[in-house]
Amino acid sequence: MGLKKGGMMNIKELAENLGLEEDEYLEILELFIDTGMADIEKLRSALKEGNAEEAAQAAHSLKGASGNLGLMDIYDVALKSEEAARNNSLDGLAESVQTLKEKLNSLAEIARK
Repeated sequence: MGLKKGGMMNIKELAENLGLEEDEYLEILELFIDTGMADIEKLRSALKEGNAEEAAQAAHSLKGASGNLGLMDIYDVALKSEEAARNNSLDGLAESVQTLKEKLNSLAEIARK
């Protein structure tokens, strides 16, 4: 329950790290997934428009929320995306957006079991 293949994600453990009950953590996770998807869409459209500042803001938002929840794999990708956007380097970001979307989708599958 709450384990992803290879035990990569243990919801119970993540909740305990934050001093939360598992169901409380899952509620927060649901919110994070919704706002995270919105951030990823913002990031994607900012890339299409070549708007580095907007891309950086979307990545920053995602980075903060995932960091607060202890979701370090999402945090790391969001951090790199934010840094790239702040340096006006949008080239490799489409890949990052795809990675973030996949991570969020698998998180959603775990959270909604």
